[in-house]
Amino acid sequence: QVQLVESGGGLVQPGGSLRLSCTYSGFTLYKNSMGWFRQAPGKEREGVSCISAHDGGISYADSVKGRFTVSRDDANHIVYLEMNDLKIEDTAVYYCATDGYGLDPWTYDGWGQGTQVTVSS
Repeated sequence: QVQLVESGGGLVQPGGSLRLSCTYSGFTLYKNSMGWFRQAPGKEREGVSCISAHDGGISYADSVKGRFTVSRDDANHIVYLEMNDLKIEDTAVYYCATDGYGLDPWTYDGWGQGTQVTVSS
């Protein structure tokens, strides 16, 4: 059974940093892709970053390139999203998901419950 649990969200000032964690079970990253997504109030869910099951390649949305970094701890089944230089517009609920393609959230089947990130002064 696929399970994903996000953690690490919180309140941070603009320019600050947070590291989100996604602990997963029931699948292996070598067979299933994984993505980070976010949804702000009144907006559609959007892709932030994804790890390809095909070659392990990592992609980022243009809005977070150079500020966000994905890393993985395969031994402990955790994928991290390091977020630096946070902006007010990064405020959203952040989700990890698996069994999808690229940064399109509609292609993903398994989702975590999300973690709130609020960037505010």
